[in-house]
Amino acid sequence: MNFTDGIIWYLVFIFSTVVHEASHASIAFKFGDTTAYNTGQVSLNPFPHIKREPFGTIIIPIISFLAAGWMIGWASTPYNLDWANNNPKKAALMAIAGPISNFLLIFATALIIHLGISIGIFYPPSTVNLSSLVASTESGILESVAKLLSIMFSLNLILLIFNMLPVPPLDGSAIPPLFLNDEKGRNYMKIIRNPAFTFVGIFAAWNVFDKIYFQVYLFAINLLYPGSYYQ
Repeated sequence: MNFTDGIIWYLVFIFSTVVHEASHASIAFKFGDTTAYNTGQVSLNPFPHIKREPFGTIIIPIISFLAAGWMIGWASTPYNLDWANNNPKKAALMAIAGPISNFLLIFATALIIHLGISIGIFYPPSTVNLSSLVASTESGILESVAKLLSIMFSLNLILLIFNMLPVPPLDGSAIPPLFLNDEKGRNYMKIIRNPAFTFVGIFAAWNVFDKIYFQVYLFAINLLYPGSYYQ
């Protein structure tokens, strides 16, 4: 762990988080809620997102990196509760847009890694970790690019898995109205907005995430490198 690693982790974290939140905001705007648009969050400009959640976008990522060698944090997208109540399915699509953006970043990163392998600048390392799941054939800039791609894959997988856990206030808890009629969808959203569920949900999410992430990570790496059998 060094300063350069911290810079790369933070750049990837803030980019991935902004893409996630801008995806929420863009879908809400598309479906008629201008709340996030009015605060400048239908944008990849990081500053409106950082201004809204400075603790989750600056302080917590730095603390988590110093404590564990990787970053976690959060941002948030404002939305109109009346709009969500009147449009439970559209609100569910807004919720799932963030995790979908993380999946697309993982997919794009995997394509770049395989392109690099095909032209001989990258190769699968003998062992993997969050910051090193692809290696470069040369030191210098290629080594930094390999680390950036490794972190992009790992961090977006963290964001995808964590946010898809079906407990409030995470995105995964807001998806069921897609499969319910509007009345049941509204009733469901009223239930999960109870503040008590937020504390219980975060506690449960951290405990579940800790148990499943490593297994999902290994599964994803072995999909990235078919036949590699990393353990």
